[in-house]
Amino acid sequence: MNLEYMEVAFKEAEKAFKRGEVPIGAVIVKNGKIIAKAFNNKEKKHCCIEHAEITAIKRASRKLKNWRLEDCDIYVTLEPCPMCASAIKQSRIKNVYSALKNSDINNIDIINRIFNADKVNPKVNFVNNLSVEKSTTLLQKFFSSRRK
Repeated sequence: MNLEYMEVAFKEAEKAFKRGEVPIGAVIVKNGKIIAKAFNNKEKKHCCIEHAEITAIKRASRKLKNWRLEDCDIYVTLEPCPMCASAIKQSRIKNVYSALKNSDINNIDIINRIFNADKVNPKVNFVNNLSVEKSTTLLQKFFSSRRK
């Protein structure tokens, strides 16, 4: 784990914020090198699956020319939703590092079940709450600006 990658994820989240998107960023790393980064883009793309994690996975897969992102780590500024957790597991990302847990108290139970090993995919290691204050502040700033 290297929190410098989390800072890059926060720069991606800031890009989302400036575009009126929920400020979530993701960075995928392999062998100490960033291979993909992305931010939420649901509003602009008019599509519910344009989450930072999904976009980063697509970019990393293109770069590696392989849908299997084995030995990769993903850094995200908010705990993944179940859809993103499933994509992370299906892509075989090894480790997930999250800045903040999701405010939905059921989310962690769901994604922990998704991240457990099954007959096809290995367990995904998950570390949460690595930058709580920074992520909370950014999300609160975004949502308070939307309510004005």
